[in-house]
Amino acid sequence: MATAQAPVINTRVSRKTVVRGLWKDRVSRSALLVLFCFYFAAAFADFLTPYGMEFNDPSYGNAPATPIHIQDESGNFCAPYVYRMTQENDPETYKQIFVLQPDTKYPIKLFVKGDEYTMLGFIPGNLHLFGVDSPCRLYLLGADMNGRDNFSRLFFGAQKSLTIGFLGLLIAFPIGIVYGGISGYCGGLIDVFMMRFAEAIMSIPSLYLLIGLAAILPVGMSSSQRFALITVILSFISWAGLARVIRGMVLSIREEEFVQAAKSIGMPDFQNIVKHVIPQTSSYLIIAATLQVPSFILAESGLSLIGLGIQQPDASWGNMLKAAMDQPNELLNQPWLLAPGFLIFITILCFNCIGDVLRDVLDPKLSGGR
Repeated sequence: MATAQAPVINTRVSRKTVVRGLWKDRVSRSALLVLFCFYFAAAFADFLTPYGMEFNDPSYGNAPATPIHIQDESGNFCAPYVYRMTQENDPETYKQIFVLQPDTKYPIKLFVKGDEYTMLGFIPGNLHLFGVDSPCRLYLLGADMNGRDNFSRLFFGAQKSLTIGFLGLLIAFPIGIVYGGISGYCGGLIDVFMMRFAEAIMSIPSLYLLIGLAAILPVGMSSSQRFALITVILSFISWAGLARVIRGMVLSIREEEFVQAAKSIGMPDFQNIVKHVIPQTSSYLIIAATLQVPSFILAESGLSLIGLGIQQPDASWGNMLKAAMDQPNELLNQPWLLAPGFLIFITILCFNCIGDVLRDVLDPKLSGGR
């Protein structure tokens, strides 16, 4: 005797509709292009930058941005070049200054051999998109106190600041989805107990927890390992809020006919939740994921700003911003030191714009008009 199949109602918006809706909107299209450029730059930072993350020249500590010249002595346009800078002391103020040495021109070249690297973790190389010959240095955004190129470090900082959000999602989302789905589907005392536990998790003050963790973590840990561990712990805390929302959605979905039909033919509860209930929350999950990534980026930036995140010499937008804030007198003369903060702002704005458009596209009440 043939087994009856439970009818499944697909209320999810098709992938083509989502892509078309995002690309049709000019704001979200611009946000997608900006994020693509950011992630592309982070992925190929070794090739796109003139110097590696570990490169430093102490003689260029706190050097200003290197002036680029596009005219020769006669005023005619020519290929861009730079002059070497040397560090001297101002005889009147006794402050450190950098003086151009116009005796030799150093043309800016394309595809220059420099520091060796392993791009994407497995592609060795030593070719850089542009640069100048030694001993001259090309610091488009100046150098930090250790003589490291701020422009190059922006790219390497993006590798950690932009990927940390997805690392958090991979941990927090599966826990929150399954936990909330089970709680809402089962109901009763199980639901009450599970939600009280989730509320207890939500009540943990994450900032004070991180400060305590920073004090007990082993001293020998690298900054990347330290922040990865902190991110994992934060992810195990942040799932509770998602679980509460999923639980509320599942409470209404579990009464639908296709869910009850699957239950009546003997489908196990957990399989019913995974196969029929949770997929109906996919629209919300896509939006939530888009909006959750900025929160992890902000968390990394905030923690690095107060010294609990990525540590020097590794680069992140947060600790680059901290280095800039440690030199308040330099900000007026070198406003480009705040570039990491500007990039953080642009990234979060792009994710929020995409999330806002996704909400309109995936909302059944609004998607019909698109």
